[in-house]
Amino acid sequence: QVQLVESGGGLVQAGGSLRLSCAASGRTSSIYGMGWFRQAPGLERECVAAISWTGSRTYYADSVKGRFTISRDNAENTVYLQMNSLGPEDMAVYYCAARSGPLLTREAAAYDSWGQGTQVTVFS
Repeated sequence: QVQLVESGGGLVQAGGSLRLSCAASGRTSSIYGMGWFRQAPGLERECVAAISWTGSRTYYADSVKGRFTISRDNAENTVYLQMNSLGPEDMAVYYCAARSGPLLTREAAAYDSWGQGTQVTVFS
């Protein structure tokens, strides 16, 4: 079993930046892909970025391309999400997720483990 703990959320002015971190523990050897999802009130959970274990493959939602960067440090079992040029549309609870399957995917149902979420609030 894999445990995930997110950190780095908070309050940021529009146009600003935040870096989210997700620390994995437990059976980290079983992890293939990791992803960052977000969910705003009344909306479905969406994948904003995902990364393979080696970091050689990444996925970004169109809405965040060029603004968000996902990366990972396997030595520290940590995945990061650097978020720049934040706007009100980015305000949501952000979740880290891990999957053991071999494919990089944006589908939430394909992920086995989830963190508790961290709130990102953007103000004008």
